[in-house]
Amino acid sequence: MEAPKQASSSPIEEIAKLTPDKVFSAMGTAAAGLTSDEAASRQAQCGKNTIQATKKKSQVVVFLSNFTHLMAILLWVAGIIAFVAGMPELGVAVWLVNVINGCFSYWQEHQADKATEALKKMLPSYVNVIRDGHEQKILAEDLVHGDVMLLEEGDKISADGRVVRASDLQVDQSTLTGESNPVRKTSDAVLDEDLTASETPNLVFEGTSVSEGNGRVVVTQIGMSTEFGKIASLTQNMGEKQSPLQKQLDHLTKQITVFALFMGIVFLVLDVVFVHNSIAASFIFALGMVVAFIPEGLLPTVTLSLAMAVQRMSKRNALVKSLSSVEALGSTSVICTDKTGTLTQNEMTVNHLWTPSREYEVTGVGYAPKGEVRADGRSFSAADDDDLRLLLVGGALCSNARLIEPEKEGGRYTVLGDPTEACLLVSAQKAGLDLSEEERLIPRVRELPFESRRKRMSTIHQLERPLDGATRVAFVKGAPNELVRLSTKVRVNGEVVEMTDSLRDKIMHANDGYAEDGLRVLAVAYRPIHRDEKGVPTSVSEYTPDVIEHDLTFVGLEVMQDPPRPEVAAAVAECHRAGIRVIMITGDYGLTAVSIARKIGIVKSAHPKVFSGPELEKTSDEELRKALEGEVVFSRMAPEQKLRVVENLQAMGEVVAVTGDGVNDSPALKKADIGVAMGVTGTDVAKEAADMILTDDNFASIVSAVEEGRAVYANIRKFMLYILNSNVPEAVPSAVYLFSGGAVPLPLTTMQILTIDLGTDMFPALGLGSEPPEKDVMNRPPRDPSEPLLTGKVMRKAFLWYGILGALSSLGAFFFAQWAAGWRPGDTMFGVGADLDPTYVRATTMALAAIVFSQIGEVMNCRTELASVFSVGLFSNKQVNKGILFEVALIVFITLFPPFQDVFHTCPLNAWDYLYLVLLPPAVLALEEARKAIVRRQGHYDRNGVRMDTQSER
Repeated sequence: MEAPKQASSSPIEEIAKLTPDKVFSAMGTAAAGLTSDEAASRQAQCGKNTIQATKKKSQVVVFLSNFTHLMAILLWVAGIIAFVAGMPELGVAVWLVNVINGCFSYWQEHQADKATEALKKMLPSYVNVIRDGHEQKILAEDLVHGDVMLLEEGDKISADGRVVRASDLQVDQSTLTGESNPVRKTSDAVLDEDLTASETPNLVFEGTSVSEGNGRVVVTQIGMSTEFGKIASLTQNMGEKQSPLQKQLDHLTKQITVFALFMGIVFLVLDVVFVHNSIAASFIFALGMVVAFIPEGLLPTVTLSLAMAVQRMSKRNALVKSLSSVEALGSTSVICTDKTGTLTQNEMTVNHLWTPSREYEVTGVGYAPKGEVRADGRSFSAADDDDLRLLLVGGALCSNARLIEPEKEGGRYTVLGDPTEACLLVSAQKAGLDLSEEERLIPRVRELPFESRRKRMSTIHQLERPLDGATRVAFVKGAPNELVRLSTKVRVNGEVVEMTDSLRDKIMHANDGYAEDGLRVLAVAYRPIHRDEKGVPTSVSEYTPDVIEHDLTFVGLEVMQDPPRPEVAAAVAECHRAGIRVIMITGDYGLTAVSIARKIGIVKSAHPKVFSGPELEKTSDEELRKALEGEVVFSRMAPEQKLRVVENLQAMGEVVAVTGDGVNDSPALKKADIGVAMGVTGTDVAKEAADMILTDDNFASIVSAVEEGRAVYANIRKFMLYILNSNVPEAVPSAVYLFSGGAVPLPLTTMQILTIDLGTDMFPALGLGSEPPEKDVMNRPPRDPSEPLLTGKVMRKAFLWYGILGALSSLGAFFFAQWAAGWRPGDTMFGVGADLDPTYVRATTMALAAIVFSQIGEVMNCRTELASVFSVGLFSNKQVNKGILFEVALIVFITLFPPFQDVFHTCPLNAWDYLYLVLLPPAVLALEEARKAIVRRQGHYDRNGVRMDTQSER
């Protein structure tokens, strides 16, 4: 046989249109399968049926890259400067910070990217095929196109293929489509042009599984050419994305580098010009200033703060795999969410029953048989209404699903079989029916399985008590329009009457009303079978659809939906208040999707734009982006289409979070700024491709994570403000030294500057990283990702307000120590020309301690942006309290113990010195509280920092 090329000569659309006999011919095979020689030849030509992994970077290169980015280089240089300046201890400390950061970053990266391995794990190892005319078990990787696969219930499918024989074959395609309902497959030719690949009923796909029945399939695609392989390729080839925080840190690092080098050059020139030091001495002094302006504690502080946020988020059902993803959540402006299981409970529930005489409401949700059937203001049981009883019995007995009770109290009911059929059992039990007893009294003797062509299923039962004079009955359930067409009679108020145009219109009007609400509707009818009826075989084994499914008696409608999670509507409303758009992208049909979207508040307009997968294929990117500016719902989406939506949103400047649980979602999860996988129902592939995993599969948990993400970025800003404000009191005293021409000796030594940067800065800053979200954090719009981390507002507050306060405190302490030792204006200061002068050492110790004590007030001030710190509790942040105790203890430690006095050029302080120091924190705190109060009054904010004109909305 001549081996046909895969997709090019036998595309999916053409294979689907062929009859089974022609499929064999098109694929160069036969019902007896390929010969072993032909299979070997095709494998040599097209390769093995495997998911190929892309070549990855060497792990050595990946590891070293964590030590060669710009901030890392700055830290290496800072360490060198410390050695040059004669401070090897701090040089080693700076390098250790770099090593710890690099190792931690590598570990995070190494854990994050395992999507391809997860894809491979989903594929079966062996498959049953027909080769050389008989059944064989072969390795799945040895499948070739043209092989005839044998499928049984429970099998995972190893390649894409065309069904050529089916016996009640149902396939679970949720890994590809995200929709949990089993899909019935047929061997018939399909001529419909407006179907996606996954909707085509005679095609099956690699990575899916057989939930019921059996069949034979001719393999049409293998390996990377399958739908599964295409998704793998999309996921593998996705470029690594940087989070907004990573981009901002890169930008900030460049800013700091330029600024530090510029200030080093400025101080070098000034030292030569004003103090007349030698070039060598000035260079050492300038290097010290460069070190002063490099925030050595920035990266470890950011890293550890993100790690603490990850711990907090895990308590709110969100597991974050990548630290930088925490902050990306806070920048999110659009959430693209699937429907089933995330917005809904993934439990089909009958909520209405309809008969020509009455409409019923069914309470309770999910598969637990808890609820009741109500109409006319009272509860009904099946015994109260013969039509209701027949509707529920017919629907329950004409199904193959089974309800599994929870093993322990409080557990969830589960389903074996089609969820649509399972909810019929639940509605019957809510009306008081004992289904075991009904099956005993009305045993099934024959089944006519559902077929997509007929759009119905029938079961034939033996009756203990005759129905309409017959001892056998066929219960039929299916599409309402089909059953109405086949019905010649209707049950109304317990009586069988002739079907009229008026009754037919009444039934279809009810059906259309439910359908417009996005509800799924099944009709139930029956046909009494009389043993002596003309044209009906005596043996039930000879019953066929043509014999049974006509002259039906219509009973009623069972109306169902997958109900929204109860907390989702409030979560969506909170997203809207926070300026975050929510877009539904689902594999379900448009009407159902819009109905759910409207109920939970995702769409509010009367006519939102609804894109189906086939429609999107015909839409240009320009048209799509225009639609994305308004309310839009996407239905029947293929993986590459979901990815396209995400790409276009990102091109519009949006920061996009995407939720998903199936293989089909993995490309979009990987491409998104933040990919969110479902932990309960999600596949391994989705979890590996995602940045975050929800342990409860709940949309509301995403909103909680967004709140934490926003808090993280706000906290990063807070400790950026805190870290940077110490640069001014480090630099101003040196400027005083320069502009005085050396008449004022250096108030701080380089060693003391590094003590602040690596010691007293870091631990209080880490406390700021654990600050809980401020009260109005979800009332603010998403942060513009182009907004720099270090804004003009932050720099002005750090340098011109907090920095000046710290500088004045430090210089005041330095001059206070000189004055206390007897120096007066006009005298030569202690320390000029004598670095080891005891008074000078005490003065520099005071300057250092004053910066640290003013930082106590400043770290309290930094805890809130606008609100009074007293509104959140002055000492409510235990981590900040510990940081304050640490920096005070550090100052006491390095001033009291002689070995450290020599290293840090310090000495013990007396009672008057400590009196000056302890007055600094309350003074700094009071000044900032006064400033915040003035700003709040001008902007109409309360003391919590919340605008008073928005409090009614809250």
